[in-house]
Amino acid sequence: MESHKKILGILYIISGVMQMFVLALVATFLSTLFPYIAQEAGPDGAWVIEWIGHLIPLLLWGIVLFFAVPSVIGGIGMLQQKSWALTLLLIMGCFKLFSFPVGTALGVYTIWVYAEVNKK
Repeated sequence: MESHKKILGILYIISGVMQMFVLALVATFLSTLFPYIAQEAGPDGAWVIEWIGHLIPLLLWGIVLFFAVPSVIGGIGMLQQKSWALTLLLIMGCFKLFSFPVGTALGVYTIWVYAEVNKK
């Protein structure tokens, strides 16, 4: 079962880093794109585009802080065999169930590992 815990830790570290990378790319792309959209919108619509241009990167970084960072922290904790890490990864795995197909597989694997560890 220890090998499954290590695999789970590595998968969560990879998953969290990939989420951070993809969201950083999306935020960079949108921050590059919004000035051009605001220019095309004209003076009446520019303030809406600017407002949305500030809101969307804020939302993306909120997602990173809420989902990606705890995944990496839980994965590192799992590799270091911390007692709290499996519980954190179970919570993150429940969120990942909605991310089809890779997140769903990772969430199911997390629930299976948790169930096997806590079998009595």
